[in-house]
Amino acid sequence: MAEPQPYEKLLSLADLLAPSAIRAAATLRLADHLHAGATTSAALAERAGTRPDVTDALLRYLTELGILTTDEAPTTDAVTHYALTALGEPLLSDHPRSVREVLRGDSMIGHGTRALLHLDHTVRTGEPSHFAEPGGGYWETVNNDPAYAGEWAQQARAVDAHADLPLAWGAEQIVTAYDWSRARTVVDVGGHLGVILLALLRRHPHLRGTLVDLKNVAEQAAARFARSDAADRAEAVVGSFFEPLPAGADVYLLSAILADWDDKDAVRILENCREAAGPHGRILLADVAMPLHGAATELQYRSMMPAPARDAAELEALCATAGLRVTWRGPATGVRTLLELAAR
Repeated sequence: MAEPQPYEKLLSLADLLAPSAIRAAATLRLADHLHAGATTSAALAERAGTRPDVTDALLRYLTELGILTTDEAPTTDAVTHYALTALGEPLLSDHPRSVREVLRGDSMIGHGTRALLHLDHTVRTGEPSHFAEPGGGYWETVNNDPAYAGEWAQQARAVDAHADLPLAWGAEQIVTAYDWSRARTVVDVGGHLGVILLALLRRHPHLRGTLVDLKNVAEQAAARFARSDAADRAEAVVGSFFEPLPAGADVYLLSAILADWDDKDAVRILENCREAAGPHGRILLADVAMPLHGAATELQYRSMMPAPARDAAELEALCATAGLRVTWRGPATGVRTLLELAAR
């Protein structure tokens, strides 16, 4: 067989059909429907609410990819019946190594990874393409749209199920390396599902904590706090770090927040924390630098976040622009920079 011509190789490398077909199968739950007994294109189309003729084409193509297989012998009804191969089984929702949530086009992760389809925008501007989406961008969408509330609830259940695992990405430094004895109140700004705040309150029983985040995630964090052993010392409120924050706390924690924002927005977030902290409060910046293992990893991260790997010097420059001075530097780690800040 002759070697493919350069134009043929380029077209093959750029082909979107295979990833699109696999992601369509994940979104439509075809593997789950097959496993439940819908083995023909007509039955799968009925279960998935899709067009039978196009569904049939998708099933045939997934068979070509080795994700599905068909009956080797003709069946009595003269209709093709499909089944999952070993390659296709991780598309099942309950598979121990399920990849469905990662590949679904209508999930939070799927929404984020679609940014790669507009990598040209990121290369031109340096910003993720979903920042320019109608409705305020990615974070506003997944945190406020009721369509994503179920996923946040699922994440909260997963966090509860693994509550005994160590904190990820060097976050244990927040709990153990900083002197919390001087504080009585902490506001976890953009605190997600409250994993770090609960760890803080459990390690330091004198602390009271408030988590601030957008609607979907704040509601799940509040539910987690209510069923925790720190229910009387933790609360979650709906809010944004681009708006005024609850004022007067001793410490404002910013953990793994700034990487998702460009320099201008990062300074706005820091300024809001400075205003809320006032002359006596402190800001604990605990930003994460994502590991960039080569160009491919860097492009993937840059398609979703504008500054995935700011170093300590870059963070300190942003803090200075926001009118903050460094009052303490935490232990240096490969993934997390810990800085205590106060108003100038």
